Amino acid sequence: MLKRTLVFSSPLQLSLRNAQLVVSTKEAPTEQHTIPIEDIALAMIENQQITITMPLMNALVDAGVAVVLCDAKGMPHAMVQNMDSNNLQGECLRNQIAMGEVVKKQLWKQIIEAKIKNQAALLDKIHGNGDVLKVHYSNVKSGDSENREGIAARVYFSKLFGDDFFRDRNSPGINALLNYGYTILRAATARALVSAGLTPSLGIFHHNRGNAFPLADDLMEAFRPFVDEVVYHLCEQGVLELNKDAKFELISVLSCDTHYTKVTRPLQIGLSISMASFAKCVSGEQKKLSLPMLK
Repeated sequence: MLKRTLVFSSPLQLSLRNAQLVVSTKEAPTEQHTIPIEDIALAMIENQQITITMPLMNALVDAGVAVVLCDAKGMPHAMVQNMDSNNLQGECLRNQIAMGEVVKKQLWKQIIEAKIKNQAALLDKIHGNGDVLKVHYSNVKSGDSENREGIAARVYFSKLFGDDFFRDRNSPGINALLNYGYTILRAATARALVSAGLTPSLGIFHHNRGNAFPLADDLMEAFRPFVDEVVYHLCEQGVLELNKDAKFELISVLSCDTHYTKVTRPLQIGLSISMASFAKCVSGEQKKLSLPMLK
């Protein structure tokens, strides 16, 4: 079942009653709206004046809901995520720790190939020039030792957004839209990882002492072009500011179609498919990752 993504952007009171998330306001506490917690995948708390009770927070976490907390500027800042939601988590953790460098490099190679292929597919879809990336996705080596990802990215972004565009996480406009979309994707990826029994803190490529979710950063890579497509269409409409409407469109990326060999599923479900396949690769049950194709 495709679960809901909720965004709370005005002063509200959030509480728990009968396994339901209860939404009310200080001005009208008796006027309440309820949402079954089992229907929620991700809850984003944007407004700094929102109050949320601990029983509700624990219920959301127990249900595997990714709770994203935003800073004063409305940008995702932190995430509360259940770290004990799968009864095979201990076994998965041991498998992740035991995974050798050769396996990690081969999996990273598959991820980067899929990412660049999806970038090429998006360029083809929009501008008809995806072939410029073929030399890169066709020649990714184990562990991406030649940094085909970085080289392809420079070509890709200039072709997608124009020669004047430069990917800079600290810049406004297109970059701010990309940042927000990628953060939503990262939170959804971390949720899917934990649901599959995996530990997001053990990456195969990304490593940073201050990063709690390096494995999410690894496995979201092939999904990034789906965010890029949403951002491109926002720019075509003249939307270059991270306003309420832009945020709504970026969050909707979780519902867009992702294509696999035999099925087409919403991105939120596609993440679960890919994370489950990664868990099987970690355990040695299979060698090939199931990754999305953009069409």
